[in-house]
Amino acid sequence: MSPDASTQAMLRPEIDALPDSQIVEVWKMGFEIPDVIGLWVGEGDIPTPQFICDAAAAAFKAGHTFYTYKRGIPALRDALARYHTRINRKPVDSDRITVTSAGMNAMMLVAEMLVSRGDNIVVVSPIWPNFERSIEIMGGTAREIALEPGNAGWRLDLDKLFAAVDSRTRAIYVATPGNPTGWLMEHDQMKAVLDFCRQRGLFVISDEVYHRFTYDRPIAPSFLDIASPDDPLIVVNSFSKSWAMTGWRVGWTVTPSRIGSALDRLVEYNTSGGVQALQEACVVALEQGEDFVKDLVERCHQAHDLVVKRLNAMKGVHVVPAPAAFYVMLQVEGMGPSLPFAKRLVREARVGLAPGSAFGAGGEGHLRLCYASSHERLMKAMDRLEEFFGKK
Repeated sequence: MSPDASTQAMLRPEIDALPDSQIVEVWKMGFEIPDVIGLWVGEGDIPTPQFICDAAAAAFKAGHTFYTYKRGIPALRDALARYHTRINRKPVDSDRITVTSAGMNAMMLVAEMLVSRGDNIVVVSPIWPNFERSIEIMGGTAREIALEPGNAGWRLDLDKLFAAVDSRTRAIYVATPGNPTGWLMEHDQMKAVLDFCRQRGLFVISDEVYHRFTYDRPIAPSFLDIASPDDPLIVVNSFSKSWAMTGWRVGWTVTPSRIGSALDRLVEYNTSGGVQALQEACVVALEQGEDFVKDLVERCHQAHDLVVKRLNAMKGVHVVPAPAAFYVMLQVEGMGPSLPFAKRLVREARVGLAPGSAFGAGGEGHLRLCYASSHERLMKAMDRLEEFFGKK
């Protein structure tokens, strides 16, 4: 056995088996095609607003560069409690808030807290794959229940969801609004899921990172709207999308206060806490950023309408309707497997989309397009796709 093979064999099997990202596989092709228009990753093209950057710079300049509270500085936890109390119209206490080093870090903490080897979490799919990888890192499995696409949008069959639960299930995971689908769960289904989990002794894990990006109502329904403070509910959120802070890596969870001490310990052994100066800027984002959030959502709303109208006019292209997030999932007649077709679009149309196969059950047969870009850039991308597909 060669030294490289011997070293590889020393890794935990769960780590060695982790797949590479198909999104990144397509994205890397863009390095060799300078003029490709990449709409493949879940990130907007607007930098963080200056007033938030200024707040971080002032905090760094003031010397706020030391270790701080593991679950987040009190000012940010208080600001997040006020934020949720306002938007969810139910009191949320700061002792339920844990600030994390990105939303992805929050998901990893949740997996570490809940999953033992042989356990499973039931996951509504298609889904951003990273939480599933967190489950697998802990030696568990993700049981995917696919949304069903149709002319009226995506549909979740609750009977199938509940039937996937067994004695080793620890939680049901839902992303609402969803990435990559833009689907959102309404309150009636949330109540049914929460009731089921109460009865079975399971957690509900709700990824609500896109909660502000809705186009048929002011804000997305949330499990926090209907849950009591002690319910087995973990809501994961992030500053990345709504405040254009993807590179800042600050997220948070809302949980029952009784598990705060467990999260405190896990933060200690993962990151030992976040960056104080960045958290101070997050307070400013919450307190002064509402106009920016509304303008950003309206920009995405207009982009959604532009992209859907153009795509639906292309030959063989069908968009699955979705009222939220900043993605569309499109189907193309006769495209075959989505990964090679996405690569073909990069080479021949010079437009980068994410293959649906990257998002698990129900994703294959689709391509994901992120429209969180300027209208000029999107129009140029649509012109290229129209030249590739042709008009209806």
